[in-house]
Amino acid sequence: MDDTTTSHRIADEALILLEEEGESAVSMRRVAQAVGITPMAIYHHFPSREALLNFVVDREFGKFLGYMQARPLRGSVQTRLLGSMDSYIDYAFERPRIFDYVFTQPRPNARRYPDDFRARRSPTLNPIADLVAEAMKSGYLKRDDVWEIALELWAHAHGYVTLYRGGRFHLSETEFRALVRRSLRRLLHGLKAE
Repeated sequence: MDDTTTSHRIADEALILLEEEGESAVSMRRVAQAVGITPMAIYHHFPSREALLNFVVDREFGKFLGYMQARPLRGSVQTRLLGSMDSYIDYAFERPRIFDYVFTQPRPNARRYPDDFRARRSPTLNPIADLVAEAMKSGYLKRDDVWEIALELWAHAHGYVTLYRGGRFHLSETEFRALVRRSLRRLLHGLKAE
């Protein structure tokens, strides 16, 4: 078995633990045991638990982008912006513990605003920023700071998801999604060019 395959198996097992039990369950010993290698052998592939978790997170960003790309981003700018936020909510509902770790828990090496975002180091916010830039260029949205508006849209959806996951809504998932869409439409209306 080659090193790449073993590294991916290690990451897959770490991801399973992360999804089923949360970040604290991901230990090098448990992951090695699940893969069938010695605890020391895992360090040949990942020098630390942090390196393993960073690898898992980077792969998850790719999966999240798959959620965005699975939605055809056609139609009006508003439709495409709302679709990108729908993808974010899809990911949160389908991968809740991964979502929590990737987007809500403090992590070493997590991308930070403004420097990492403005340098386009955020694979998840870049497509939203690109849509916002297009919306401003076309005259749909007022001219403003592209990154701040992209962050505002993301934070808006993120806040709703976090409150929902925290049990702050007595709504079905369908009702919740409709509420978030109405709220985002209001937000976009306030950002529209006059």
